[in-house]
Amino acid sequence: MFTKNDLAILEYDTPEFAVVRPGRYVLCAVTGQQIALEDLKYWSAEFQEAYVDAKASATAIIAGGAANLPKS
Repeated sequence: MFTKNDLAILEYDTPEFAVVRPGRYVLCAVTGQQIALEDLKYWSAEFQEAYVDAKASATAIIAGGAANLPKS
C-alpha cells in the first residue's frame, strides 16, 4: 500500500489524530525531523503541526505556531 519512506498526512485533533493519507512518518514542524507515527506524542490541533518532543512543542506553541519561528 505504501513504502517505508512515505510521508503521512494527518489531521490533528484533541486527543487523537486522523490519518488523511497513510504513511509511516510525519515531519516535526520545528526541527524537520521524521517522527514515526507510532512515536508521535506531541502535536497542535490549533496549528495542525507535529512535534518531535516537548521542547519543540513548547517552542512552537509560544511562538504561535512553527511558521512564526525565526528561520536559521
